[in-house]
Parts: sequence; structure tokens; C-alpha cells
Amino acid sequence: MHLLDPPVLAEEEWTVREAAHQRRVDAWVLPHQQRRRAGEAHPVWDFLFSYYSQTPGRLRRWHPGVGTVLTGPAAEARLSWPFHARVGQGVAVDVGAFLAKRSTAVGWVHGLLSATAGRSPQFGCFGLHEWAMLYRPGAGEVRHEQLPLRLGQAGTDAVVDSHRVQCSHIDAYRFFTRAGVPRNTLTPTRETQQQLEQPGCLHATMDLYKWAYKLSPAVPGELLADCFELAADVRELDMRASPYDLTALGWSPVAIETPAGKAEYVAAQRGFAARGAALRTRLLAVCQELLDAP
Repeated sequence: MHLLDPPVLAEEEWTVREAAHQRRVDAWVLPHQQRRRAGEAHPVWDFLFSYYSQTPGRLRRWHPGVGTVLTGPAAEARLSWPFHARVGQGVAVDVGAFLAKRSTAVGWVHGLLSATAGRSPQFGCFGLHEWAMLYRPGAGEVRHEQLPLRLGQAGTDAVVDSHRVQCSHIDAYRFFTRAGVPRNTLTPTRETQQQLEQPGCLHATMDLYKWAYKLSPAVPGELLADCFELAADVRELDMRASPYDLTALGWSPVAIETPAGKAEYVAAQRGFAARGAALRTRLLAVCQELLDAP
């Protein structure tokens, strides 16, 4: 630990926060685990546990974050967890061990989040990345074949043909169909991610969850859960605004091919960008504390 007098939480304090964290994320974790046991797929929520590599068990793990010591018998079990060490009469994140393995990643995440935060959000994409992922698909290029298309294949292609596709996020762009790739005005790559990512992008906002768990256990559990919850809310909009028909699952479409649908999408996108900006600031503070550690 690099703090001379780190904050200390008694077991009766931190276990309350731990239980609250688990109850909060279990709203998604428990149904996901039940579906997995039953062999059932969910085209919206599975994304949170398949595209993102954090396991349900690790998502349920609450951490106080860097710089806080947990005391009591229950804290002793954490000594077997990665990047934890005894500090005084308690257990805390071992910053030195964490940075020995992940200092490069911390610096990269800090650079990406800083660059993104410094740009003005753009709200003119209307979620067309999901449409470009279904534009004139070739063999094996449709990911949710069990879902019907609201406008059919020809109607879906026509929406892409009549709009300007301007996706700036590499991890959305890389799922475009081969026919959809040249429709994009940008060519995002991993090397240009820090130059292109902007805070209005739904995928950049969802990815705050990824950066939160990549920084765990240095990130407080409450911040991780906030990022996960935002990712879930954004995922819902992302799919409602897609070409897929989700009415059988209880969701009405956001018809971005219409002026009213575009307005609805942008209003939600602005709200998510504001929530994301606050979480990005908190994640940057964690990165900075790690980078400032001696």
C-alpha cells in the first residue's frame, strides 16, 4: 500500500456493501445462470456475458477499491485472491503486484478514457452500426438468425443505402458484413482507437464496464456495478434500435429509419453519454491513483 494511513473498514461495514453489490448484479446474473443451465440463449442479455469476458462469479465479487483496508475474519479469505495482501491488521489490494502485471494496461486505459473524455460527443450515427452488421449478408454473417427483421432483408438494406454510416468504434465496425464495411465513412482500427473513440458512441459507453473489470480489484464494486448497469441499459437501446424485431421479447422498436425514431434514439443517447461521462471521470481517478503509486 502507498498510503501512510489508509481508510479501514470493519467487517460489519464492508460485508453490508458486499451483500448490496451482489443483490444488485444478481438481477442479471441469476437469470443468465438459469438460462445457461436450461440451454437457452437470450439475444439481448447474453451479450453482457459473452462479448464481455467477465464471468458472473467475478462480477459478483465486491471490492472496496484501491487504498482501502478490510478487516475481520471474512477478509482473510481474500488473501487467496489475485492482487491482495495483508496490510496491518487487514487485507487490501496489493498495488505493487497489480502494477507489476498490469501497468501497461492501466496506462492504455487511462489514455483511451482521457482522449474520449476530451472530445465532444457525436449524436448522428442513429445506431446504424447494427444495420451495417446485417447489410447484404453473406454466408454465416447473421448473428441472431432466430430473430425476424422488422423490415425484412430488402428493407434493412434500403435503410443502410439511404443513410450515411459513420461508426467510430472498432469493436462494432469489425462485425460489419463484408458488404457493410465500405459503407462506413471511417476505418477504425485498434491502432486508431484512441484517436477515434468519442463519448456519444453507445459502444464506447458500454465498454466502460470492460475497463472497470479490467482494472479490478482496484475499482470499487459500486463503480463496477454502475458501469455494468449502464452497459445493460445501453444494450437494450442498441437492440431496440437494430433491424431485429424484439416484440416477442416485450420490447417495442426504436424505428431509427423515421424522424421520430431518430429523435428518440438521440435523446436516449444523450442521457447515456451524460451517465457515461460521470463514470469515465471516476474510472480515470482510479487510473490516476494507480499511476501515481510509488
